[in-house]
Amino acid sequence: MDGWPFWLVVIALYVSVMGRSHATYWIGRAVAAGARLETERRVGPAWWLRLLDKMDARSRTPKAQRGSELVHRWGPVGVAVTYPVAGLSTAVLAAAGILKMPYLRFTAASLVGSALWTALWATVGLGAFWAATSSWWGAGGLVVLVAAIVGFVVVRRRNAGVPDDAAPDDITAQDVAGRSTALP
Repeated sequence: MDGWPFWLVVIALYVSVMGRSHATYWIGRAVAAGARLETERRVGPAWWLRLLDKMDARSRTPKAQRGSELVHRWGPVGVAVTYPVAGLSTAVLAAAGILKMPYLRFTAASLVGSALWTALWATVGLGAFWAATSSWWGAGGLVVLVAAIVGFVVVRRRNAGVPDDAAPDDITAQDVAGRSTALP
């Protein structure tokens, strides 16, 4: 994006975050519809059933639960203000779809949230990134910073005994669909 006019960068950022947010919302709606169908009847290819089981298991993670609680409590305002918070924003966008937030309300919230995200990234975010990567020292410092953050998170999770947000291997199909076989 170096050499692009600033207004074009802003538009590209805005369009990309709008696309991501609406795709995540509709994936949430599809998961909700699939879950509803799967509670009525459990049919489909094995890969589909495994995918639904994994999505159901991920919807029970603490991050997903926080996203659902935020959508229930704050509605569109909660959706809009979480855009700058990586990870939580994805959980909230998916929760909005799963909870069937009316699409016009979601769109209004995403217009505001995307504008907020774009304003932050088009100014502070990209400015800091370009400044950090404009020299070898800056790029090296950025790599060290990212490695330190990743290391901090890994050590913190290990010391706290907090499991990863990914679906645990020991979840059984009985937990999700009333069967007693372990998931592959």
